[in-house]
Amino acid sequence: MQDIRDAILADDTAALAGLSVPESYKGITVHADEADMFEGMASREKDPRKSLHLDDVATPEVAPGEALVAVMASAINYNTVWTSIFEPVSTFSFLKRYGRISPLAKRHDLPYHVVGSDLAGVVLKTGEGVHAWKPGDKVVAHCLSVELEAPEGHDDTMMDPEQRIWGFETNFGGLAELALVKTNQLMPKPDHLTWEEAASPGLVNSTAYRQLVSPHGANMTQGDVVLIWGASGGLGSYATQFALNGGATPVCVVSSPEKAEICRKMGADLIIDRSEEGYKFWSDPETQDPREWKRFGQRIRELTGGDDPDIVFEHPGRETFGASVYVARRGGTIVTCASTSGFMHQYDNRYLWMNLKRIIGSHFANYKEAYLANRLVAKGQIHPTVSRVYPLHETGEAANDVHHNSHQGKVGVLCLAPEEGLGVTDTAKREQHLDGINRFRGV
Repeated sequence: MQDIRDAILADDTAALAGLSVPESYKGITVHADEADMFEGMASREKDPRKSLHLDDVATPEVAPGEALVAVMASAINYNTVWTSIFEPVSTFSFLKRYGRISPLAKRHDLPYHVVGSDLAGVVLKTGEGVHAWKPGDKVVAHCLSVELEAPEGHDDTMMDPEQRIWGFETNFGGLAELALVKTNQLMPKPDHLTWEEAASPGLVNSTAYRQLVSPHGANMTQGDVVLIWGASGGLGSYATQFALNGGATPVCVVSSPEKAEICRKMGADLIIDRSEEGYKFWSDPETQDPREWKRFGQRIRELTGGDDPDIVFEHPGRETFGASVYVARRGGTIVTCASTSGFMHQYDNRYLWMNLKRIIGSHFANYKEAYLANRLVAKGQIHPTVSRVYPLHETGEAANDVHHNSHQGKVGVLCLAPEEGLGVTDTAKREQHLDGINRFRGV
């Protein structure tokens, strides 16, 4: 593995192509025999540092249409947190289900799960039938894994009945020294970014693009008022950038003055600090308070000059969904994913049906959407939101930060990269966008 690292750092493609693939590598895993370790505990009490392990794991066979990637850096997403605390179910149920569809998929059904749905790295080996990528190519990966053997997926690959999220519903994910991906997950690494910066947008950037910009999501247009929950977080920070980049007006909802300042640095002017203004949408654990919905809606109109949101960018879920349905304008759209505060949503349907509003479910992105989202990063129109970076052996600590929302933007993880700041090949472009790239650093 050290020879692989050295060849990548020296940008020696010939040397890399001549190296043999290691029989094993280090990866961050959860273990099937520990799936009940947090049973009976509240979610907040479950500790990813106890369930995420740094193990030596066997290198999987590279099948046709696949690539083995030497991972320089990865990042933490909420799905890694869910995997680590075994909620809402153990991911080993996903791996077993996947393993039943074919002999090759059976490789994924193991008593350990190598996790992680982001990466930036270098192609090490490709399987038969791969022509678009070769060893030495610098890549990032999106996390859509599809089989495309059924007709449903050929209009929108997210509709494939065998659609899965790599590193969450499949094995051999990106929080490791090596990762196994389908080659239709690969995209060019933005050349002005470091490894850790390039790794961080993947999942959240593509998710936000489909949810907000794509016709499959809210189909945002110029002039739209977009209410964005958690606007400085991993997902919301990209939604805020897409709104600004696309001529919309974001109304950024945050939970502290520090997070409000991050939104201002991104260029947003309309900000609601929900902690400072004391919004409590639930009067008790079972009862919402419509008076708070109304107060919240009035505050939005104060900021916008009387306009209700054309689009509500929803991802907290249970805690905020009733308010989101209420405040959307007549004929407006609530587009939802993730539900990080709870999956069981409650809202007053009168405000939806009588005002002709729409709720749209959105999940990750198809290959084209992921490619378009990555292209905007490569062009310097959308910037990474890395605030902190951990070494691979401290992934549990990084996941715990995200679990307890003690982070901003994205938390990166160094895998084979020995330190931060490596991997840039276009320094002129980097200098042009340095303020945007570093906007979240140290926050």
